[in-house]
Amino acid sequence: MARELIIIGDRVLIKPDSSRDMTNSGLYLPQGAYEKEKVQSGLIIKVGPGIPVPEPQDISDEPWRKKTEDKTQYLPLQAKVNDRAIFLRSSAVEIEYENAKYIIVPQAAILALIRGDQLDDML
Repeated sequence: MARELIIIGDRVLIKPDSSRDMTNSGLYLPQGAYEKEKVQSGLIIKVGPGIPVPEPQDISDEPWRKKTEDKTQYLPLQAKVNDRAIFLRSSAVEIEYENAKYIIVPQAAILALIRGDQLDDML
């Protein structure tokens, strides 16, 4: 049976940059060398549905309106899959899923996004 990782609410799943394990001169850094940094970057793998928006209360009291199912609506996130995110490390939660390390970050902790052609130029 295949398992799927579902991201909830306004959170984003990020694959941290693995190039940080090595310095520019080729030396490998010990695990945890960058854990004290305040800012980190990585590639966005999945995004949650967004911020839930409640249904207006004033229209539900009108007797002539049809009762509809409570279908939650979401305000979509600004972050998209394949964006590079620069985020605050203090708000991040590190997880391991299927033998790979990921970071879950709320959208509020993302400082900047690099998208599309800009991504190729900056790397």
